[in-house]
Amino acid sequence: MFRLETEVDRTRRDLLRSRLLATNTEASPVLRALRGTPAERESALHVWASDPGGDLAGGLVGHTWTTWLHVTYLWVDARHRGTGLGSALLAEAERIAREQRGCDRVRLETWDFQAPEFYRRQGYEVVCTIEDYPPGLTEFTLTKRLG
Repeated sequence: MFRLETEVDRTRRDLLRSRLLATNTEASPVLRALRGTPAERESALHVWASDPGGDLAGGLVGHTWTTWLHVTYLWVDARHRGTGLGSALLAEAERIAREQRGCDRVRLETWDFQAPEFYRRQGYEVVCTIEDYPPGLTEFTLTKRLG
């Protein structure tokens, strides 16, 4: 008989994470080959834009892992939308990922009310669509090969 608990427990979360890592490493030759290499760890990649007054105009937060850039957040202040700032932030992150970190692909998620068409114009392709996540919205996962 098992006892199930629903409390938030960071110690057990970390233990579970380490055991999952060990299990995955044992099961996958690809992950096993990554262990102990610089590509094993995620490296933060942030790009910021300030307007002439010094206020935050936009930014991109993501990380690189192996040969992938993962864009977590891309935001442009409403006053600066339509100026090309979002494209510039994304292009700069892609450039750094490609030239400095050896990445050849990018992935990100966006909702239907955010920017799926913006990303398509930047060369991204939808690889996954999740309807009603959360209810009433559609989430898209997009990827792009860096040239």
